[in-house]
Order: sequence, then structure tokens, then C-alpha cells
Amino acid sequence: MTSRPGGSDTSASTAEPQQPLVCARCGTRSEGPQPTWTCSVENGTRHYFCDACARENLRAIEGRLDSDWW
Repeated sequence: MTSRPGGSDTSASTAEPQQPLVCARCGTRSEGPQPTWTCSVENGTRHYFCDACARENLRAIEGRLDSDWW
């Protein structure tokens, strides 16, 4: 997960329950922390994507970002 340039990421300071991550696209489960997975917030809900799905859909992911991000 990344922050906007010049912004701060305050999500690290909030405690979240440690649950297995599940890829929203393919259903791959991860028991431990996966710092290389992609996190997307859509309609107020977090969705996680495994490395393979994120790589396969990188252009679609980038296409949804505001120009401030790139």
C-alpha cells in the first residue's frame, strides 16, 4: 500500500485484527503479512490482490488512479 506524495499514511497506527488475507480476484489465501500485495479501497471496503493478480491487472489498476498519483 502506498501513500500520496507528500501525504501521510496513518493506517499503520490503527490496530486491525490479524486475519488471513484473501485475494479479491482469485481467492488465494495468505496466513501471514504480505507486504507485496496490493490494497484497494472501493466504496469504503478494502480489497486485497495477490502479487500475480496485481501484476496481471496493473494497467487497469493504474487507469483508475487520479493523475496526482502518477
